[in-house]
Amino acid sequence: QIQLVESGGGSVQAGGSLRLSCTTSGFDFSTSVMAWFRQTPGKEREGVAAIDADGPISARYADSVKGRFTIYKDNAKNILYLQMSNLTPGDSAMYYCGADPVRRRGVADTVLTGLFKLFYWGKGTQVTISS
Repeated sequence: QIQLVESGGGSVQAGGSLRLSCTTSGFDFSTSVMAWFRQTPGKEREGVAAIDADGPISARYADSVKGRFTIYKDNAKNILYLQMSNLTPGDSAMYYCGADPVRRRGVADTVLTGLFKLFYWGKGTQVTISS
């Protein structure tokens, strides 16, 4: 049974940092396609960062977070991370971890844009940034 559990959200001031975690089980994490999406009330879920079976070189980011967020995997622990720095109120949202357990390469861009849809999702962790 595939499970994704996000943690690490919270409330911080603008300019601060947070690290989100997505603890996974039930599939081969090391070769999976993984991504972070976020959603605010009344808006569609948007891709933040994605990584596929090519590993760190495959990481892709939304323009709004480039240079501030880093997505990475700890394959020994089966945990996906999102390191977020220089946070702004515009980053406030519910953050979701998504997964495709099939080994795929070269898809991070399409995952980020939503063209390639992930089937498995966690329940989210709330991030609130105050000015």
